Amino acid sequence: MKANKTQKTSENVEWFLSSISEEQKRLDCLKLLDIMQDITQAPPAMWGTSIVGFGEYHYRYKTGREGDWFLTGFAPRKQALTLYLMCDLSHDGLNFDGLGKYKKSKGCLYIKRLSDIDLAVLKRIIKDSIKIIQQKYS
Repeated sequence: MKANKTQKTSENVEWFLSSISEEQKRLDCLKLLDIMQDITQAPPAMWGTSIVGFGEYHYRYKTGREGDWFLTGFAPRKQALTLYLMCDLSHDGLNFDGLGKYKKSKGCLYIKRLSDIDLAVLKRIIKDSIKIIQQKYS
């Protein structure tokens, strides 16, 4: 079975974040760094070339595919800040009410800037996502 394309690396997170040229995006990423590190109590690590992840878990699907992934993380993309949560954001245990302006896909939350959202709601969503992951894969 093929390994995940995106793997944990030893690249320096601080260097990566300091290289973000757009000031507001860099400041938002530093805030996300603090929020996610506080919630997970795990140090940040680079996953691939542009994802900052926190914590780690081992998953195994019914298909037999398995691997390691981070509990939560983010990436400063051109269009939006991409927040990586659990693989199914339609899960009943996640409530996005009151978050603010965002878009989501199956496993990612997209936010233009942190000032567009309620950070208390975001923190709750991140905590709930991690709890669901840990219940499923522990």
